[in-house]
Amino acid sequence: MAFLRSSPVPDVPSTLRGERVILRMPQIADYGPWAELRAESRTHLQPWEPTWPRDDLTKAAFKRRAKHHHREARADQGYAFLVLDAIDEHLVGGVALTNVQRGVTQSASLGYWLGRGETGRGFMTDAVRTILHFSFSVLHLHRIEAATQPSNTASIRVLERCGFVREGYARDYLRIDGVWRDHFLFGLIDPTEAGGGA
Repeated sequence: MAFLRSSPVPDVPSTLRGERVILRMPQIADYGPWAELRAESRTHLQPWEPTWPRDDLTKAAFKRRAKHHHREARADQGYAFLVLDAIDEHLVGGVALTNVQRGVTQSASLGYWLGRGETGRGFMTDAVRTILHFSFSVLHLHRIEAATQPSNTASIRVLERCGFVREGYARDYLRIDGVWRDHFLFGLIDPTEAGGGA
């Protein structure tokens, strides 16, 4: 099968450093700050995310989530990081690569969230640039994809600032906040490989 993995699992650092942010894989000790930020940002985040499970902010759910993220990283299937302000290391959001595909595809999907009080400060643009550098230079992926609702202008600005190109429009693409939502589809090719196809 052409889509089977054909490369070894990369040696992935648990911390990545950008100019304004630090990306760190989640640990159980992060539960308190994570739950606090997510709780105070609930109304800000819910229009852009799948419906939160009833137990979403519990410590047990966070432990399951953290263990899942670490399992996915060990299997080279996904990489999730908390986003911290590089100055004082307080939590500002999260960023993740999911659905990592190897073989002839060499791609992943990008997702991210930012706390309500942390918007407009450049954190997410730097976080996305940092995870893109990781994607291309460490994971050696060829393509990163992202999707965002047409009304999410802040997310669109982040993607465009980071070099993503709008490639399409998908109707009823994701079930967000309990409703199927249309999304713009964006893509970014490793800039060191762009234009190198057959």
